[in-house]
Amino acid sequence: MAQVTEPQPVQLLVGVIFTATDLLEALEADMVDRIGRIEVKSPVFAFDITDYYQDEMGSGLGRVFYAFRDLIDPGEIVEVKLAANLIERAFAEGGRRRVNLDPGYMDFYKLVLVSNKYLGHKIYLGKGVYADPTLYYDKAWKPYDWGFPDFKSGRYDTFLTEVRNTYRARIRGRA
Repeated sequence: MAQVTEPQPVQLLVGVIFTATDLLEALEADMVDRIGRIEVKSPVFAFDITDYYQDEMGSGLGRVFYAFRDLIDPGEIVEVKLAANLIERAFAEGGRRRVNLDPGYMDFYKLVLVSNKYLGHKIYLGKGVYADPTLYYDKAWKPYDWGFPDFKSGRYDTFLTEVRNTYRARIRGRA
């Protein structure tokens, strides 16, 4: 029988698409309560490469990323997505989301987001949650063919590299 090896802890991230910056302070407090302590926050990026969320959330959307203090077992990402769903509902108005949370994790080699939506390349994790390999790292961040247009653009790469460097130092410090 093959020996089972435990996965290395991963860096938890949540990407948030939002309608108004005045939501962010309350959103951050809710994420801390339900998900964990935030270690670093990205600059706010315009979410303007696609209009995918426009019908539900309106125009002029922004995106921000949060990296969390505690590393997690990658299997915990399902529970993080379920918590993110609760946060989205708590911030909704009139049945429409004002925030969209995209939890995921990073290790040395990849960024994986999770979703409740199935597509052919996604991997089922349980409880209605699918893993979506989004970027891989090979001396720089590279998108998969099926990747989201905003991730393919490279606009988040600098922030993601900073988070990866911090993660790498933390993992090496554990050894």
